[in-house]
Amino acid sequence: MTKKRKLNVPMFDIALNLTSSQFDKDRDEVIARAQQAGVNGMLLLASDMDESLAVSELALQWPGLCYAAAGVHPHDAKSVTIEQLQQLKPLLAQPQVLAVGECGLDFNRDFSPRPQQEAIFEAQLALAAELNMPVVMHERDAHQRFIDILTPWRDKLPGAVLHCFTSDKAALKACLDLDLYIGITGWVCDERRGEDLQQRVTEIPNDRLLLETDAPYLLPRDLRPKPKSRRNEPCYLPHIYQKVAGLREQTVADLQLHTQQNIKRLLNL
Repeated sequence: MTKKRKLNVPMFDIALNLTSSQFDKDRDEVIARAQQAGVNGMLLLASDMDESLAVSELALQWPGLCYAAAGVHPHDAKSVTIEQLQQLKPLLAQPQVLAVGECGLDFNRDFSPRPQQEAIFEAQLALAAELNMPVVMHERDAHQRFIDILTPWRDKLPGAVLHCFTSDKAALKACLDLDLYIGITGWVCDERRGEDLQQRVTEIPNDRLLLETDAPYLLPRDLRPKPKSRRNEPCYLPHIYQKVAGLREQTVADLQLHTQQNIKRLLNL
């Protein structure tokens, strides 16, 4: 049966690591602050099998607000076999679990051997294709292998987003050619590291753009007043919307409209 839900979301955070220990003392308050800021939808990402279960349970605490993805991050690819990935199927069948992920490749830190990363990434693409579910993907310093592995599967997937995009113009073109959604974080607010991304964000079509915090990571550097903590929160998503809208010479309302439509298509909401 096709999962269908009603959604009226002005700002949806497509990447939130709510299981992080940084949220252990005030998780409820973090969600409340996000709602007060106008964030009315969040996708909770998983990095391994245990976390996949945890985010699916967390999402149930805030129905209609929080949703979950289930999958294995490339950093944790070494901890799972292709056969064990089949254990995700019961989770992926739950109505609050909307995507496979976060999956992909990370050749920057190489916490898992590259052949294992590639095998686990492709196995999750196969699982998503089998279940007709979208994927949330990660890629760092592995662009060509990422594209090579994804390409044969792309037309078998109902949707796919590369979250936390920070790459160059050629990489963006390759991703757009594969009809990927592009997730932009507070990295775009960094006056040093984000300069190139500020140009790239103007080149993403309206129907391919999504925004995220990737909290608790990537706190926007230009927040004023500057927060006492370096922990990022979903309540800062409106700041990212304002920054991106300004760079694209759009109103925030226009940007909200386009990202809302994109979320509906990607997650079948």
